Amino acid sequence: MRSRITAAPYLLWAVLFIVIPLVLVAVFAFTNTGGGFTLENFKNSADYAPVIFNSIWLSMIATAICLVIAYPLAYVISRRSAGSQRTMIMLIMLPMWMNFLLRTYAWMTLLENNGLINKLLGFLGLGPFEMINTQGAVVLGMVYNYLPFMILPLYSVMVKIENSLVEAASDLGCSASDTMKHVLLPLSMPGVTTGIIMVFVPSVSTFVISRMLGGGSFMLIGDLIEMQFLGNAYNPNLGAAISMVLMFIILICMALTNLFKDPEEKEGLLL
Repeated sequence: MRSRITAAPYLLWAVLFIVIPLVLVAVFAFTNTGGGFTLENFKNSADYAPVIFNSIWLSMIATAICLVIAYPLAYVISRRSAGSQRTMIMLIMLPMWMNFLLRTYAWMTLLENNGLINKLLGFLGLGPFEMINTQGAVVLGMVYNYLPFMILPLYSVMVKIENSLVEAASDLGCSASDTMKHVLLPLSMPGVTTGIIMVFVPSVSTFVISRMLGGGSFMLIGDLIEMQFLGNAYNPNLGAAISMVLMFIILICMALTNLFKDPEEKEGLLL
């Protein structure tokens, strides 16, 4: 009885801000403007399949780049002294203390045709290059904004890997690649799967980055949903259906990453 009382605030929070919004989204998705049941909204959402696939593709690229950058960086940080670890983690977290829009706007000023990067390249006799309003700029914005979400889970797992395990593998004749394959990668897999989810989910649903760095030329799922609720193409029923499609994509991503979890970890999660 006492546990139920202490859990009541969390249950109330979950009902108000998770269950009820999801129910409202489902109601709008399966109804028309007159309130009648329909599947037409999901049929119409298929017209935007290129936008959905492009969003998934760019998000996968950004997630892969984040993983390639974050994995060795997290390992290096985890092997440092405690003081150095705190300092390096603080430096990684520091940009996140700044407003998301300001961080993205800063990249606009850097990537524009008369921006700092093109001016620097001009001094070297290169460029100017068309960097702003491109898919590359959108991916760059995703990587920059969400890279810490890949580093932190990897670091939290790698810092628990004892140096003695790596040394033992080396003493037994394992090369660096064998140590990575048979020791580091299996032990760090929980951090990898968590980082992939934490980067892919906000990347596939973002709309600010694509609008500011893509110039509206490369619409993503987030832009499409925002247009249905706040834009000129006001259609909350279609927007809710697209939102449910996005939730389905995210659930698939989480299910796929869950396949790489250790069986004992899965059992612990179920318990």
